[in-house]
Amino acid sequence: MTAAKSRFVEFLTLWKHPNLSTRMMLVGLGITLIFILMALLSPVFLAWGWIENPMEFLSNPIHEPPGVDYWFGTNGQGYDVFSRTLFGAAAAWKVLLLATGLSLIIGVPLGLVSGYLGGKLDRVLLFLMDAVYTLPGLLLSITLAFVVGRGIFNAAIALSIAYVPQYYRVVRNHTTSVKTELFIEAAQAMGANTWTVLSRYLFLNVIQSVPVLFTLNAADSILTLGSLGFLGLGLPPETPEWGHDLRLALEALPTGIWWTAFFPGLALTLMVVGLSLVGEGLNDWVNPRTRNQR
Repeated sequence: MTAAKSRFVEFLTLWKHPNLSTRMMLVGLGITLIFILMALLSPVFLAWGWIENPMEFLSNPIHEPPGVDYWFGTNGQGYDVFSRTLFGAAAAWKVLLLATGLSLIIGVPLGLVSGYLGGKLDRVLLFLMDAVYTLPGLLLSITLAFVVGRGIFNAAIALSIAYVPQYYRVVRNHTTSVKTELFIEAAQAMGANTWTVLSRYLFLNVIQSVPVLFTLNAADSILTLGSLGFLGLGLPPETPEWGHDLRLALEALPTGIWWTAFFPGLALTLMVVGLSLVGEGLNDWVNPRTRNQR
């Protein structure tokens, strides 16, 4: 608890005297907040009639350029690009939160138990996680997407498998180093059982790097989801999703119809950049050595 309190004080000091990394983190937080508002407010705008229904195709003129009536234009299927770009943020947030949440729920407890107990269990889990970790994440997600099919929850499952070993390795390595500290030995000498040691004494001391990993995995999951959607393996075709919209825009792009690819691609890029900047800023806060070197 003392270490956590000192981290909090150090965090407040960084905000009072921000360096370049902290300023970039502020930019990332601003971009991320914009996409959170997009995801939350897009259903409200649709209910008020301010935007078109993103799932109704052939209800608008085809390949209408950006203008007063259609701010981001329309695509070849008659979808309104502006409304699909807004609703694409909601789909992205749903998938990334489910994917990173599932991997965190699985990887953190396994890392705690494996690092604390050791023995054969640790060796078996370490072998399995290393085997999964050596596989390319995108290839693994594509393979699982073939198996589980389309859908938000199915896409989250396909993405989360690649992130479980990362949480496991980080938490397991921290646990093996912290479990030899004197306060752990004192708790064991006082009769604390395994669950008490793991939940009360180890958990808060080994998850400092988990928020950093969470934000970086969130940024990576957006790219992977876009790749799956581009290949036709992500969400159902009628669901607004940036990767799928980029796939639909490919045919018209050589003819000079740029807006159908530009706006979904820009939204995907900005969201990834925002989450990456937040992750880098958190990394500097969690790892003072890196911050001092900079």
